[in-house]
Amino acid sequence: MRDAVVVEAVRTPIGKGKPNGALAHVHPVELLAHTLRTLVERSGVDPELIDDVIGGTVDQVGEQAMNTTRYAALSAGLPESVPATTVDRQCGSSQQAVHFAAQGVISGAYDIAVACGVESMSRVPMWSNVPAGKDPFGPGIAARYPEGLVPQGISAELIAAKWSVTREQMDALAVSSHRRAAAAWDSGLFDAEVAPLEGVTRDECVRPGTSTEVLAGLRPAYHDPVFAERFPQIEWNVTAGNASPVNDGASAVLVMAGETAARLGLRPLARLHSFAVTGSDPLLMLTGVVPATEKVLRRAGLSLDDIDLFEVNEAFSSVVLAWQQETGADLDKVNVHGGAVALGHPLGASGTRLTTTLVHAMRERGARYALQTMCEAGGLANAMILERI
Repeated sequence: MRDAVVVEAVRTPIGKGKPNGALAHVHPVELLAHTLRTLVERSGVDPELIDDVIGGTVDQVGEQAMNTTRYAALSAGLPESVPATTVDRQCGSSQQAVHFAAQGVISGAYDIAVACGVESMSRVPMWSNVPAGKDPFGPGIAARYPEGLVPQGISAELIAAKWSVTREQMDALAVSSHRRAAAAWDSGLFDAEVAPLEGVTRDECVRPGTSTEVLAGLRPAYHDPVFAERFPQIEWNVTAGNASPVNDGASAVLVMAGETAARLGLRPLARLHSFAVTGSDPLLMLTGVVPATEKVLRRAGLSLDDIDLFEVNEAFSSVVLAWQQETGADLDKVNVHGGAVALGHPLGASGTRLTTTLVHAMRERGARYALQTMCEAGGLANAMILERI
């Protein structure tokens, strides 16, 4: 059977997803086009050889509508003959793009594919695709969950309550994320993966000087008297400091068959080893990373002890800490260059951002196996294992 390898991976710096953010002036199509253009330039691959470009975007409306990936590919200068599509698996959209690209290569449908993603949360805010007063769920969901589903912030609070994750633990994870990200920047570890854009060279949300004392002064981000009455177990410990911010950014990885890489004289960064997707309780919503991790390890024939590095998306600190409790993973191996709490979480771009950071960290640290997993709205999760070759 053919294998699928990553030969190049790039991302933009990540900006604040606000009108005054460093990348707010950049159209989302151009954010993604920048990574695609850089990917081709750095790899040296003839873009005529690309069989498909698969991109993730969550809020596919406004400036992110009309198959953003296709127009980004055209703006990047890729030949008109190269097709493109845009997918949505919520926060895991571009990780799903990696799955699709690799599975296409392994099956023989593709020789070379690009997986990528973009989100400009300054220009297209979260939930822009749901007009006021409209119900995106429908009557069947209302009947199945008569008490109603909840926003992600409430799910993060419910997870903290169920796994007895304290405010102090969440804040400590957040501080660690910022310090690791700052150290990675200061050591030049992001230089190989980041493609500076219009004078923006670093991630905008990293705060190396933050501390648990500073974070302890922040107020709960999601307190709501209605949910407080419904869920008395919630202690309201999720804050803007121990959750990911809203962001702008794009990322892309070049995937091809190992034999194709050899023929083109390209050195793979990693082999895409195994994949899993799973559903979970849509009320808790963000716990699918636990069964997804178990499932992908089982498919790979590996144990947790075989994994040298982990990327677990820090949508909320409580999610990572609950995952750690259930899996027993060593937090010293998790998000070693910082996570989304510090670097940011530009929704549709985050999957390939994690992959980009992970494959470069694998090379830098000599890791053999790495595992990436992401929680996703609606009670979903993706997981995959990479192998350095």
